Amino acid sequence: MSEEILVNVTPMETRVAVVENGATQDIHIERRSSRGIAGNIYAGKVARVLPGMQAAFVDIGTEKASFIHVSDIVPLDSRGREDRSRQSSAIRDHLHEGKKVVVQVTKEPLGSKGARLTTQLSVSSRYLVFMPQNTHVGVSQRIEDGEERTRLQALLDEGLALEEMVDSGGYILRTAAEGVGLEELRADLRFLRRLWAAVERRAKAATNPQLLYEDLPLHLRTVRDLARPGVERIRIDSQESFAALSDFCNDYVPEVSGLLECYRGERPLFDLHGVEQEIQRALARKVDLKSGGYLVIDQTEAMTTIDVNTGSFVGRRNLEETIFKTNLEAATTLARQLRLRNLGGIIIVDFIDMQDPEHRRQVHRTLEKTMQRDPARNKITGVSELGLVEMTRKRSRESLEHLLCEDCPVCAGRGTLKTAETVCYEIFREILRDARAYENDSLAVLAGQSVVDRLLDEESANVADLEEFTGKTISFRVEPNYNQEQFDIVLL
Repeated sequence: MSEEILVNVTPMETRVAVVENGATQDIHIERRSSRGIAGNIYAGKVARVLPGMQAAFVDIGTEKASFIHVSDIVPLDSRGREDRSRQSSAIRDHLHEGKKVVVQVTKEPLGSKGARLTTQLSVSSRYLVFMPQNTHVGVSQRIEDGEERTRLQALLDEGLALEEMVDSGGYILRTAAEGVGLEELRADLRFLRRLWAAVERRAKAATNPQLLYEDLPLHLRTVRDLARPGVERIRIDSQESFAALSDFCNDYVPEVSGLLECYRGERPLFDLHGVEQEIQRALARKVDLKSGGYLVIDQTEAMTTIDVNTGSFVGRRNLEETIFKTNLEAATTLARQLRLRNLGGIIIVDFIDMQDPEHRRQVHRTLEKTMQRDPARNKITGVSELGLVEMTRKRSRESLEHLLCEDCPVCAGRGTLKTAETVCYEIFREILRDARAYENDSLAVLAGQSVVDRLLDEESANVADLEEFTGKTISFRVEPNYNQEQFDIVLL
């Protein structure tokens, strides 16, 4: 499988696209004015304790107060290690207003909600995740080879002994560690030791809410987190960022240095690979399938719903075969759309009803297989009696739509507009109210083109009746800057 990573850098934002076999699979966007805070560690102060929710709001110096639940609080002993004997389900046993607490952001602020926090701290390097508060040592579940898992754990134990860090904390070997040797792990251990010592120093010195540790910027996180085995090339279109990335790779991930390539072409990098078009398509509600069918994706506050339709696909044999082929294609496409749009939380998929149980099983297996390649943790249920598939996908950052779009100011976020007919009837009611309240001979209606056209055509008889009933002359004027829902009535 051909996989490459494209990095587009401008003074305003950095964008990263993961492209597999020519198709865009993942989009990551980081804006200079609003960098993400997931993974950051803060010295915070408890602002408010909510016993009824067993949670608390914590001031970490950001615009919105952040949220921590009692299940995310790790009680520590005198050595700063997890103490399970002190575990309690009562928030007041752990926090009180004004208490200083060191926390890490696990979820970005989403919509009107503040960031989600935990006191289970961790910092990452290329091959390891360090958890200073426990002693667990594990291997990423994405490394499936049992012999490789055993080898990596043995290497880590040897590295900890050589670095005299046997009782230093807990570690998880990341997917990128597959195939690495002892020296690479030792280098990561030394880096993590220095990094955590710096965080501890800042935490002790902090007197107010402040940032203690900030995760790497997006273009550096790209080589740390996304440069998996199988990536053939990392192309970056900024000479300055390419130099910074090269220095970072030489210091921490030398095996990736050979994949870096500075793109100097005249055509924009994202245009060259069709990423810009994919971003625009990912913001649309409707997704066309190659067969002629289509998906309708609706993102709401509570969940995301995906409806599968045959559209113009009529098949060749019979209805059941047509439905089966459409559902199979939809299962593959929607898995890619979830990654591309970064949709998370509860997801409900309404496949077209299938009568054959074997067809239902094959569609379900296809969806499971395609979702296995998704780096975000997900869980899929079977097909319900109503033909629905329920699934969850871990959400840690804003979806592409929430990041790039905002609620429509015209329709107040409904996603629809009132019809011209509806607006005409609102105008009639407003005229009747004004006729009772004011004594004037005439009035003018200012509205958008589509509304005025309807008033002068389909509603002309109603306008005449209204003039006769109110005894007033009504005139109309098109306001080019008005949208379909806007209108004003001016007394003359």
